[in-house]
Amino acid sequence: MKILSFNHPKNSKTMKIEQIYTGCLAHAAYYLKSNGEAAIFDPLREVQPYINRAEKDGAKIKYVFETHFHADFVSGHLDLAQKTGAKIVYGPTAKPAFEAIIAEDNQIFEVGACKVKAIHTPGHTMESTTYLLIDENGKEHGLITGDTLFIGDVGRPDLAQHVIADLTQEKLAGHLFESLRNKIMPLSDDLIVYPNHGAGSACGKMMSKETTDTLDNQKRFNYALRADMTKEEFIKEVLNGLTTPPAYFPKNVLMNIKGYESIDTVLDRGEKALSANDFEVIANETEALILDSRQTDDFAAGFIPNSINIGLDSNFAMWVGELIPDINQEILLVTDEGKEEETITRLARVGYDHAIGFLNGGFKTWKEAGKDIETITRISAEEFATSYENKQPIIFDVRKKSEFDSEHIIGAKNIPLNAINEHLAEIPKNQAFILHCAGGYRSMIAASILKQRGWDNFVDVRGGFTAISKTNVPKTAYVCPSTLL
Repeated sequence: MKILSFNHPKNSKTMKIEQIYTGCLAHAAYYLKSNGEAAIFDPLREVQPYINRAEKDGAKIKYVFETHFHADFVSGHLDLAQKTGAKIVYGPTAKPAFEAIIAEDNQIFEVGACKVKAIHTPGHTMESTTYLLIDENGKEHGLITGDTLFIGDVGRPDLAQHVIADLTQEKLAGHLFESLRNKIMPLSDDLIVYPNHGAGSACGKMMSKETTDTLDNQKRFNYALRADMTKEEFIKEVLNGLTTPPAYFPKNVLMNIKGYESIDTVLDRGEKALSANDFEVIANETEALILDSRQTDDFAAGFIPNSINIGLDSNFAMWVGELIPDINQEILLVTDEGKEEETITRLARVGYDHAIGFLNGGFKTWKEAGKDIETITRISAEEFATSYENKQPIIFDVRKKSEFDSEHIIGAKNIPLNAINEHLAEIPKNQAFILHCAGGYRSMIAASILKQRGWDNFVDVRGGFTAISKTNVPKTAYVCPSTLL
C-alpha cells in the first residue's frame, strides 16, 4: 500500500485526507481525519493498516463509507466495523444484509469538525454515491467518487446487470449521464477528484495513471464530461469497447452485499504449514488446487506436477479471479518463504477465502524430499528469432486482443489468457509450438495450465513480445492494423 497525503485546503487546521493506494488492484481507499475522529472510504479486505493509521493519529474511526457494492474486490467494511465500532454507510437504494446506515441524498455526516455530504450518483451501480468533503470553514474541498468518475474515464455501466436482471447497460449508462451532468459537473471547478481506481483496473476502459485531479481538468479533458455531449452520444461512447468483465465480479458483489468470514478466520485456515508428505496427502485426498505464486523463472525451473503458476509479483488477484472459476475452490499454496500471509490476503481480497495450507519451506522442501517435479522450457528472444527464421514455428500469443491487434508477429494465433480454457481444442498436442505474451508473466500462467491439462510439446519465450521486438526478426514480422488499410 502506498499512502499519499493531501492536507487541503491550506487554511484548514483540522482536515487530513490521505489516499491509500494498492497497485496490484489499482485500488484507492481514503482516510479522512479531523479533531480526533476518522473515516475510511472503500477499504480493502485487510483492515489492520487502517486501524493502525487512525491509532497513529490518536483518532477513532467513526464511519466506514462505501461508494457502492464493489465488484473487483471484497471490501473490509464488516471487519472494520466489528473491530472499531464504526458505522457502515451506503448510499440510497442499497440493501445490504447487515446493519448499515442507508444515507439519503444530500445527507450530511460529521467527522470531527469536517462534514461529508452523500450525493447519490447512480449509473455504475444504482446505489453508487459520491462523497463531498467539506472542511471546518465550510469550504468544499474534494469528491470521493468511487467508480462514478475516474481520472480520464467514468465507471463502466455494464456490471450491475450481472446481479440485477432487469438492469441493462444502456439504462445504467443513461443514469450515469444524468448523475454526472446534474450532480457532479455543477460543482466547483477547484474540487479535487478522488476516484476508487487508477489505470489497470477492469472497472473502466481508459483510466489515467494519475490518481487525483481537479474537477476543472476533468471537465476539460475527460471524454465523458464534454459539455456538448448528448445523452445518446454518451451512452454510445461509454459502452463502446467494453470487454467482458472478469467472471469473479458478480461473486464479489454478492459477498459485499451478503457478508463474509472475517479475514482473521481466513488467515487462520490458510496459514497451516504442511510438510512435503502432508502436502502430498492433502493434494491427493482433496480436490484442492495447487497454486504456485513464485516468479516465472523459478516456477519454470521446477514445480509440483499439476500446479498452476500465478506469480505474486504482478496482477495476482485479478488473474486468480479470471482463471479459477469456483470462488469456493480449496487451494494449497506454494510460495516464496515469508510470502504465505501476503498470498492468502491477496486471495481474500477477491473472495478466494479457502486456502487450506501451504508447503512449509517452499518448493525446495518438496525437491529435497525427492518428490516428482516438472519443468517448462523457456527460450530467449534471440532463440525465438532463429527459430522463426529457420523453422516457421506455430506461435500462440496470449496477450489481450487489443494488444495483438496493435502489433503482433505475422503468423501468430491470438488466444487471450483469460479465454484459454475455452480454446484448448485449438492448441495441438502432436505438434511443437511456442507461447509468448508481452513480458513472460501471462504466458507462464498459460504454460502451467497447459502442463496441467497434458500438453508438453511447447516452449515459452522469456521476456515475451517486448524482448522479441528488440531482436533481428525482420520488421515485416510485425504488423500494425494501420499498415493493412
